[in-house]
Amino acid sequence: MHFDVPDPRYTHSAHSRALLRLAARLSIGFVAVLWLVHLMNWGMDLDPLPFGVRPREWLGLIGIVTAPLVHGDFAHLVANSAPLLVLGGVMLFLYPHSSLRVLPAIFLGPGALVWLFGRDSVHLGASGLVYGLVSYVFVAGLLRRDRRAIAASLMVALLYGTLAWGVLPLQPRVSWETHLAAAVIGVLLALALRGLDIPPRKRYEWEGEPEANEEDPPWWREVEQGGRQ
Repeated sequence: MHFDVPDPRYTHSAHSRALLRLAARLSIGFVAVLWLVHLMNWGMDLDPLPFGVRPREWLGLIGIVTAPLVHGDFAHLVANSAPLLVLGGVMLFLYPHSSLRVLPAIFLGPGALVWLFGRDSVHLGASGLVYGLVSYVFVAGLLRRDRRAIAASLMVALLYGTLAWGVLPLQPRVSWETHLAAAVIGVLLALALRGLDIPPRKRYEWEGEPEANEEDPPWWREVEQGGRQ
């Protein structure tokens, strides 16, 4: 099977480097917000449970928005921090246009599904984001013949493959419903958005001259304009 190599003019451009820096800053910033929220709760001795998702309770609806931002303890937060740093950066860098759709969906979608169908408990933490990102990055890499996306998919499989057990009801204190809902959303979005964020492939000399409509692709005009500013 042939795997496309992205055009070096694109991957080595100032535009691409700026996107990488932005992705790193955003993922670090989000994790920093999680730590700030937890430290505030801990310092003021606030109970995080009222901010979780409580299925089929009207007051529990607020958890759809707030549950990914609060954690039960430091161990829970630490377990989610490293995956969010890595996966958030990969997602924002490789799939910037898809991120505008995927990140809101995996932030809000799992909580909404858990509120509708989850067991009677309090569900909180950012692990839903982790599972959504893992499933999206892994499946998106399998669907594309892009070496960068495939490498990201293999990295996810090696680092976080064991997370698959988290979608099963094996531990009563773990919100497997959130994990499962987020993973399903990530897979469905990877299928639906498989045509987005495909980088231009490298063209070899033996392939001949590009067609007339390929001589000045839109992405290259954007890179050139960004470099002149």
